[in-house]
Amino acid sequence: METTLLSNDTLHLRAVEPEDANIIFEWENNTENWQVSNTLTPFSHHTIQQYALSASKDIFELKQLRLMIVLNEGNQPIGTIDLFEYDPFHQRAGVGILINSANDRGKGYATQALTILKKYAFDYLHMKQLYCGIGSENTGSLELFEKAGFTICGIKKDWLRTMDGWMDEYSLQCFNK
Repeated sequence: METTLLSNDTLHLRAVEPEDANIIFEWENNTENWQVSNTLTPFSHHTIQQYALSASKDIFELKQLRLMIVLNEGNQPIGTIDLFEYDPFHQRAGVGILINSANDRGKGYATQALTILKKYAFDYLHMKQLYCGIGSENTGSLELFEKAGFTICGIKKDWLRTMDGWMDEYSLQCFNK
C-alpha cells in the first residue's frame, strides 16, 4: 500500500463506512470498553447504523472525527481513533483511541495510529494542541500517550466512578512544536 498522510507501512486510518456499523456496534456495546468511553447504556444497532451513515460529515460540522484503524495486511479494522470536542478557534481537540482485541494490543498499532493522527491534526488541520483524559489505573494508555509526546498537566481527584469506587483522572496535552 502506498504511504499517504493517513498511513504507514503497517496500517492506515480511514473514514467510517456504512459497512463498519456491525463492528462498531460490537465494540461500543462491549462493557469492558465502557469505563474508558464513559458509556452507561448500550447503543442500538439502528443508532450505530445512523452514525455510520452520517460519519462522513465534516469535522468542522460535527466537531469530531472518528477514523478506523485498519491493518494494511488483510485490510482488517482493529480499532478506532477519534478527535472530539474539536475547537477550530482555539485550535485544539481531544483524542481517544481503542484497539479492540487484546491480541492486537502491545504490538505498536496504537502508537502508530496516534503518530499518524498527530501529524494529520498538526500539519493538516493546523491544531495547536491535542489533549486527553486517562484514568489513573489505565497504565497502558498513560504509557502510550506519554510515549507519543503528551505530558501530564493535571490530575482530577476522584473524577471517574468505577465499579470499585472512585478513580483519579490524569489530564494530558501535546503541543504542536
